Amino acid sequence: MSRSPKPTVVLVHGAFADASSFAQVIPRLIARGLDVVAPAVPNRSLIGDAAYIASIVRQIPGDVILVGHSYGGAVITVAGTEDNVKGLVYLAGYALEKGESLGELQGRFPDSDLAAALVYTPFPIEGSSETGTDVTVQPDKFPAIFAADVDSRLAEVLAVSQRPLAAQAFADAAPAAAWKTKPSWGLVASSDHTINPDVERYGYQRAGMKTVEVDSSHLVMLSHPERVVELIEEAVQAASA
Repeated sequence: MSRSPKPTVVLVHGAFADASSFAQVIPRLIARGLDVVAPAVPNRSLIGDAAYIASIVRQIPGDVILVGHSYGGAVITVAGTEDNVKGLVYLAGYALEKGESLGELQGRFPDSDLAAALVYTPFPIEGSSETGTDVTVQPDKFPAIFAADVDSRLAEVLAVSQRPLAAQAFADAAPAAAWKTKPSWGLVASSDHTINPDVERYGYQRAGMKTVEVDSSHLVMLSHPERVVELIEEAVQAASA
């Protein structure tokens, strides 16, 4: 394959979701002539998920802009150390420090509404007599917590089609922080009830990244796709300069 003159945009979804959460962003990026990859994140562990996304990034010819929503922000923090990653974009996401876990970062701030709505369910681990723990969100509380400014019918679909996050993902310490060496941009969803917006602000400010704020629910890609695309385009243009 020939090298694309513009970087490929890799969209990394968060917990309780899949790549369809970028459904309003993907066609807009394609219309701007960008190559887009939106993989399915296993949502099993931070270290394992980051390794999986890194393996996809390595197989992409040319440069890459990694975009992470929510938990996907933690994933790109680790996977973003790949040589061909030229920029990171965080959407209502976790920008972890090296050696820090999701639980540690969140623990610095008051809980969001999400904490009281989580459901813990055991699941079998292949080849082991022990079980893991899947984490989901009570479906009846999902729309208000995640998608208050998204069409109510779509929010209902998202609530019953969640992809669980294994509890292990909250405990894994990030083995690297790619924002230390890669240009980064951050979007704060200021009306977020899933992640305390101060968690987002703190991580972004600590990383020294350019930050914008949007009055949005957690699912900013669905409620404000144009604003998200603008931020991604800024990262693409910087990498292409």
